[in-house]
Amino acid sequence: MILMERISNWRRKLERYRLLAVKCRRCKAIYYPIRSKCLKCGSEDLEYIELPKRGILESYTVIYTAPSRFTRYTPYIVGLIKLDNGVKILAQLTDVNIDEIHIGMHVEATLRRLYDYGDEDQIVYGVKFRPVIE
Repeated sequence: MILMERISNWRRKLERYRLLAVKCRRCKAIYYPIRSKCLKCGSEDLEYIELPKRGILESYTVIYTAPSRFTRYTPYIVGLIKLDNGVKILAQLTDVNIDEIHIGMHVEATLRRLYDYGDEDQIVYGVKFRPVIE
């Protein structure tokens, strides 16, 4: 199980670190996380694109009861973010208190620890979103 998780984490590294998505060349649908086939038209002709690093928080929830690998980070916030190109993604929020968060808040991507696992406490990093400080 641990080996498979390591392989999965390694394979998804670029996607997690750079907000890498795929775009269907036929119907222009965009998928994040990455898929191997378009759900709209069935095409396998997909190209990699990098998503914008900024967006607006459209909705959010506070997680108090989490899967085992995230329990030590509870409570944490997961938000629906509409990126500057219109693509919507789910992502964890960071650097914000629960009482400060609000719909319409401008957010930006940042690299943070997602979780760690295994006997060696391997750390998995990825993109989270934080409030834009202007």
